[in-house]
Amino acid sequence: MALVDVSGLIKSYPIAGSREPQRVVDAVSFTIERGQTLGIVGESGSGKSTVARLLLRLIEPDAGRIHFDGHDLLALSPGKLRPLRRRMQIVFQDPYAALDPRMRVRDIVGEPLAIFGDKGHYSEASSGERVLAMLRRVGLDESALLRYPHEFSGGQRQRINLARALILRPDLLVLDEPTSARIVALLQELQRELQLTYLFISHSLPLVRLLSDNILVMQAGRVVEYGNWQDVCESPRSAYTRALLAATPELPGPSPRLEETPVRPSM
Repeated sequence: MALVDVSGLIKSYPIAGSREPQRVVDAVSFTIERGQTLGIVGESGSGKSTVARLLLRLIEPDAGRIHFDGHDLLALSPGKLRPLRRRMQIVFQDPYAALDPRMRVRDIVGEPLAIFGDKGHYSEASSGERVLAMLRRVGLDESALLRYPHEFSGGQRQRINLARALILRPDLLVLDEPTSARIVALLQELQRELQLTYLFISHSLPLVRLLSDNILVMQAGRVVEYGNWQDVCESPRSAYTRALLAATPELPGPSPRLEETPVRPSM
């Protein structure tokens, strides 16, 4: 059984001055097997980020079916959905807007433990150790704990967001527009180590190619191509997919997959 099974997902929004709403997600279907990565790629406005928010029920679909580990997410009440939310986390596109500027990194990364009740199972000291261990795992060190988000670079803030998402040890991680091949290399390491399943969203098909087992190409809310990464990137059937490949340069390196090199702390 696939970890994620989505079928016929539809979402529309009203348009000012029009009687007809705009369909931003139009009958989208896909599956994600455990431990694998599905890349969703398309230009701005294609509907890819809306699909991610629908999957996590951050917004509600107009129609469709969403199953996670055999659970029908759309049939669950908020109370019954809550235990599953800790197993599905997201790293948002803007690494600064997603962080509370008034909170120290120690509290930002540890906040999900309090929200989902895990702090009751750990002493303050052991919770702090868990936060520090996760920061180190994403390439930051102890000096980050008492600092504020504005004191970090964009890449470092992205790592803080990643640490916060991983602190609950989720099964599924949704990645909305990671911005660098170096972050993708870290994500590859974490996927192998923690047996993670990814939904990876980007406008860059070459970047998606580095991490994904399967790729879904979206245009104007619809799926125009869906298959394994070799077929989509090396033998694209859609003219839109070919245009995406031509519009973004290949990332440097001898292989379409990033080499398995350790990522060192970037502090």
